[in-house]
Amino acid sequence: MTERNPQTVEEARAFVAQVESLFMPWNIPALLAGFTEDCVVRFGDLPEFRGKIELEKLFRSRSERQIGYRLRKELRSLSGDRIANYWEGEWRDAVTGKEMAGRGVEVWTMRDGKIAVWEAAFNFNEQGKPSAMGLT
Repeated sequence: MTERNPQTVEEARAFVAQVESLFMPWNIPALLAGFTEDCVVRFGDLPEFRGKIELEKLFRSRSERQIGYRLRKELRSLSGDRIANYWEGEWRDAVTGKEMAGRGVEVWTMRDGKIAVWEAAFNFNEQGKPSAMGLT
């Protein structure tokens, strides 16, 4: 990764693809290298947290639970220092043994070529099950 933020759609698309590749298989040291030391993480319904130490705990916990994680990310927008992407993922839950699927959106606020703020909103459910929201 570079020391400057992506400036063009092509650079942002390449950045998103690079991040995607680091999840399959989980390359936690490389993922952490892509974040600032003082990063802020707002991930789903988890309480907001800060810093790479806490981020590493999240990545390790997810990598232990999300077996065979398969991820697809697609750039949605580049606006100044922000990159937005849409993602879809599939995995086997290590606790329940069930096949899972999820999708969501992320907004990354960049600083010096690294993610300084990671905001992620998403839904996931057992594959083949009705919506967890109770909708059809």
